[in-house]
Order: sequence, then structure tokens, then C-alpha cells
Amino acid sequence: MTSCSPQLTFDELGTPLRDVTFCVVDLETTGGSHRTDAITEVGAVAVRGGSRISELGTLVDPGVRVPADITRLTGITNAMLHDAPPLGAVLPSVLDMLRGSVLVAHNAPFDTGFLKAACERLDRPWPGPPVLCTARLARAVLPHAECPSVKLGTLARHFGSVPPPRTTGH
Repeated sequence: MTSCSPQLTFDELGTPLRDVTFCVVDLETTGGSHRTDAITEVGAVAVRGGSRISELGTLVDPGVRVPADITRLTGITNAMLHDAPPLGAVLPSVLDMLRGSVLVAHNAPFDTGFLKAACERLDRPWPGPPVLCTARLARAVLPHAECPSVKLGTLARHFGSVPPPRTTGH
């Protein structure tokens, strides 16, 4: 027989959620591998206590051409990236937002994989934020019969998000 520990009180749980900074991140890339592909767009919003405290949204020059199938998927063309800043100019701002935050992303291993690889390539330390994957969370809490897919667009419709977020391949 195993013993159960008593349920914690709210005071024992640690930092109240209203005091936690969440940095919601979404990346677009030239493909699915953080080893061989590059970031083309970064979107990030930092939120604490229900208030937006900072945000970043920019296209990024990946230094390579965007494949046609990725343009069809994301809508991002090579012409759009012509005057975009390189990742080296954007990454410091992203890392500043992540320091002291919980990184939130839909399919977080994808986004964190690309960000960690960028840090390695640009000789920047990865801040190591706690990570919350909303796809994984949705799989854990929503019965399959209630919501058979955890794609972002499907979840937005399920929860009545208006307007639904623009979704891409991940």
C-alpha cells in the first residue's frame, strides 16, 4: 500500500500564477529540422497577471532561400525576407524576453529546438526557461472524443477563440 501525501494549500504551492511571466513564442522556419533549417519569423508575447508586458514580431532573413512548399504552408516568400534583419540581430531580444519567463509554445520541442540551435550557432547561452507545451497540455486534458486533434486551429475552434489564430504546419 502506498501512502499519499496530503494536498497542498495554495500558500504551499509556490509562486502564484499571476506573478509568473509567460513568454508565448511562435516561429516560422524554412523546414522542420533545427539542424539544417533556419528561422524566418519570430513572434513572442510576454504576459504577466493577464497583462501584456512586451512583444516582438519580426520576419528574419534566414540566409537561405525559402522552399516553395514552405512558402505555400507559411505564406512567407523570399521577397518578404529581402530586407528582414538576420537572426543575430533578433535573437538577443528573444532571449531577453525568455529570461525569467516560462516559455509557452504549441509544439514546444519544435520552437525550443530552433532557438537552442540558434544560440549554439551564434555563441549565445540558452537561458533554460521552464517550457510549457500547449499541444502536450491539450493532449493531456482533452478527451480524444471531445477534441480529436490538438492542432492550434482545431483547439481555437473548440474553445471559441475569435478570431482563430493564423495557423501553419506545426
